[in-house]
Amino acid sequence: MSRIGSIARRTFLIGSAAIAGGVAFGVYAYKQPVRNPLTDDLAEGEAALTPYVHIDQTGVTLITPRTDFGQGAYSVQAALLAEELDLAWEDIRVDPGPPSPAYYNGKVAAEGFPFPATDTGFVAKNARAFGDVVSKFMGLQITGGSSTVPDAFEKLRVAGATARQVLLEAAAQVTGIAKETLSTKDGSVVLPDGTMLSYSELAPVAAGIQPPREVALKPESEWRYLGKPMTRLDTLGKVTGTAQYGIDMTMPGMVYATVRTNPRLGGDVNGFDATAAETANGVLKVVPVTGGVGVIANNTWRAFQAAEAIEFDWGPAPYPADMEAMWEKVGTSFSKDRKDSRFKNDGDVEAAFESADTVLEAEYRIPYLAHAPLEPMNAVVQLKDGRLDIWTSTQIPIFAMAAAAEVSGLDAENIHLHVQISGGSFGRRLEDDFIRQAVELAQAVEGVPIKMTWSREEDMTHDFPRPMQMARARGVVKDGHVEAYDLGIAAPSVASSQMGRLNQSLPGPDIAIIAGAWDQPFAIPNYRVTGYRVPPLVPVSSWRSVGASGNGFLHDCFLDELIHAAGADPMEERIRLCWHAPSRRVLEAVAEMSNWGNDLGPDRGRGVAFTLSFGVPTAEVVEVTNTPDGIRINKVYVAAEVGKVLDPVNFENQVQGGVVWGLGHAMNCELTYDDGMPEQTNFHDFEGMRLYQCPEIEVRGLETTDDIRGIGEPSVPPAAPALANAIFAATGQRIRELPLNKHIDFV
Repeated sequence: MSRIGSIARRTFLIGSAAIAGGVAFGVYAYKQPVRNPLTDDLAEGEAALTPYVHIDQTGVTLITPRTDFGQGAYSVQAALLAEELDLAWEDIRVDPGPPSPAYYNGKVAAEGFPFPATDTGFVAKNARAFGDVVSKFMGLQITGGSSTVPDAFEKLRVAGATARQVLLEAAAQVTGIAKETLSTKDGSVVLPDGTMLSYSELAPVAAGIQPPREVALKPESEWRYLGKPMTRLDTLGKVTGTAQYGIDMTMPGMVYATVRTNPRLGGDVNGFDATAAETANGVLKVVPVTGGVGVIANNTWRAFQAAEAIEFDWGPAPYPADMEAMWEKVGTSFSKDRKDSRFKNDGDVEAAFESADTVLEAEYRIPYLAHAPLEPMNAVVQLKDGRLDIWTSTQIPIFAMAAAAEVSGLDAENIHLHVQISGGSFGRRLEDDFIRQAVELAQAVEGVPIKMTWSREEDMTHDFPRPMQMARARGVVKDGHVEAYDLGIAAPSVASSQMGRLNQSLPGPDIAIIAGAWDQPFAIPNYRVTGYRVPPLVPVSSWRSVGASGNGFLHDCFLDELIHAAGADPMEERIRLCWHAPSRRVLEAVAEMSNWGNDLGPDRGRGVAFTLSFGVPTAEVVEVTNTPDGIRINKVYVAAEVGKVLDPVNFENQVQGGVVWGLGHAMNCELTYDDGMPEQTNFHDFEGMRLYQCPEIEVRGLETTDDIRGIGEPSVPPAAPALANAIFAATGQRIRELPLNKHIDFV
């Protein structure tokens, strides 16, 4: 098809979809450039050549608007810009920039559409394009869904190349030398005689030049940074302890605060007695906040101690109070009236069961899981002279601004958010509850900067966890192969719970309920996946790899059961069933890496699992030893297809971190509720993988497709099922419930 024909069809689809959804966006408006927020406060001699490049007399600052919570987001964004702008790595400065619709994430909305990543058809492609339209018009500045690299790969290179062209034009105007004879190197324009004009000295002229609408990007053969090992920009600060997180921030005259709110999320406060707290050493004020009480003191520890002294009469939970009642709600949701989706329905599943001699059945369960980042929720806020400043880490800066406006009553132009680096998130900072509390407290000490910090116990007991889930599965095997697979998954809706707290709505099915299950590329003749929406229980949220985090276990472990029942080899049957070439290649790669099929010896076992999530096919093999004291994890092999590995070192780190995260939670972690309150209050009873338990992890990144994908989450979903399948291979024990330590010990 011609390029013109492609554009015409896409334009029609985008326009039709927008109008059908009730919003006539208009193609013309969509194609208009976004407003550059950096031009609002430029001083003389400064230039903001694109929303991502700011130049002043001290150098170039690259705007990196995707939040960095340890995954290296600032570094990869900077590399994409610096590659095209020709900056020296050691001269790079980064800043998250102001919250702005200019920094919308064009990829994140596409995850909610019911098209698997393997669908490259016309409708699916245009639906994803429409996701970019929605994101742009809504100004969705969001960090999540492993979307930073896919969204930024072209966008930031274009921004850097555009700025470079403006600087070349500025040099041509200043010198009178033809632009075509100029080049750039390490933050300077190079004249034919070798003279170098720094970007800083060209900034005043560049500020008056209209950026070009189209630019050419460097060929991969000329890349200096991308695709090569890079030293992350935050390495020095983190290894020397000088990196400044939100929790480290101090200001002159600052006061300190903490909060205590009802641990039954959404429950009322019937009353409280703060007499002891009000007279405690260092306490300045005790003030009510939504759902509880805030304590303001002259240091954080004293605020913590005073908060502990308050006696509360908490109201009941607005959800079932204990796990038995919650599991009953989940179990009764496998019904027609609770059916949320059925996007996978191949063959004739019912006929396959009716004609089968034997039907295999199983029930699987996964628990609530807390995000539990090392840095608890915190924010510094100052309300002074009608201006509200907030210093915190957030994955949703524009939503955070809206929350602050709602609480304070101030107009948006009077609210200024300064995004900080974060000591972990795993999805927790997609919420705005702690920001709302900090603004409430700032109103009680107007004119004074106040740092609000949650205690670890407050952080654990007021998390919006990953939802509990149950799967009921049936299957048939025939002639040594998997013939039928029927999987039903019941879970509360993450999307409706989370979006509801952001004053948004979910118009259709929640893909998260079945993500990592319905979209797996296996050619099982009779294959069905159904999602059932459980009525709201504990308020839930996105957790690293979201729905796929649990569905990888639910889907792959029962597939493993069927393969063993068929008498087939777990690796060979997965490869045989896999119709998607990139996915098949990662299975073949991990088989080769692990020398699949060789004899490991007595009391040893090897398990394989595969999950395609966030567009990334990922296969993992776990090797274990069954010792007299429990299971020891010896080694893990991981292969993933991301299209292009932009930084091999950080790629390996992210994959390894995802494996450790997935294994540790599968082994040990759950969040349980009694009397409506979480029973786990700190790391001592929510214990991840210990250092001595961590296996060697071998990683291979495949680059055989044209897709550009992120890797922060895809290695998480296969970790739990690969471990469970390895335990079965070593012991013959099939575990269908997480955490695994409820049924087996680890050493």
